[in-house]
Amino acid sequence: MHRSAPRLARILACAAVPVMLVVAGCSSDSGDKEKDKEGAGSSASSSPGASEKAEPTVAPAKFTSLPNPCTSVTKKTITSLVPSAKSKNGTAATSSDTSYRSGCSWNGLDDNGVKGSQYRWLDIGLTRFDSDQALGSGADRAQQDFTKQVTKTKTAEGAKKVAEKPVSGIGEQATLVTYDLTKTKEDFKYATVVARTGNVVITLTYNGAGYAGAKTPSATDIAKGAEQAAKDAVAAVAAGTGADKPSGKADDKSGDKSKETDKSKDADKSKDADKSDDTKKSGSGASLEKSDDKPSEKAAN
Repeated sequence: MHRSAPRLARILACAAVPVMLVVAGCSSDSGDKEKDKEGAGSSASSSPGASEKAEPTVAPAKFTSLPNPCTSVTKKTITSLVPSAKSKNGTAATSSDTSYRSGCSWNGLDDNGVKGSQYRWLDIGLTRFDSDQALGSGADRAQQDFTKQVTKTKTAEGAKKVAEKPVSGIGEQATLVTYDLTKTKEDFKYATVVARTGNVVITLTYNGAGYAGAKTPSATDIAKGAEQAAKDAVAAVAAGTGADKPSGKADDKSGDKSKETDKSKDADKSKDADKSDDTKKSGSGASLEKSDDKPSEKAAN
């Protein structure tokens, strides 16, 4: 009995060693697995954020509307360039949406009797571009159209002595294209100014000819006239109305109406304390002026 007791103790001691090792091994494996899970979860949660990229945004368009094209050139300029215009108010071009594309034209024959007659024609076209995530900013799209209009003008059918030069002081960029054109057996002098202001492109053409022995107008005078009219149009786009109707006047009237409304509401408040003091302001937008008087040589132009 005394000999078997020490032997039994040694057997039990040896048997205990593998059990402890197994427990330790299980504990270690379990901890590693937990760490692996945490690491996987951390990388999984961070990977979507790292892979996601913010989509680039385009700059908003500067102008959200177009002025009335028939008042975008001042009456003073119209009288100077087309002194005998059939319609001082101009003839509006047909457009499905005048907030994006509009135009107007004036023409007239100044009869000087035996000294002959002078014919003048002025035309303006306005095109506005919105910013689009897929197509680009309004200014970039207008820039593309600007280049397109200049190229189109330089390749006008029958044009001779075509010349092109940049012009300063008209919008953000402007190009003057001049050329000669013979039609109705008369020699015409043409000047087209293509200008861009923000997201709006202005294409303005001015031409003239002498009839019944009258002298052909000088190319310099025609070019200067076109540039002046283009400056009027750029100012009208910036004002948001016609060149003869600055936005300030419209604002003053709106302010007067607002004051009258406020006075009326103050009087109502004394009678009924529950009435709202919200003020509603009404604004008027420019509308196209249409004329039935068509240019006598519209088809020729």
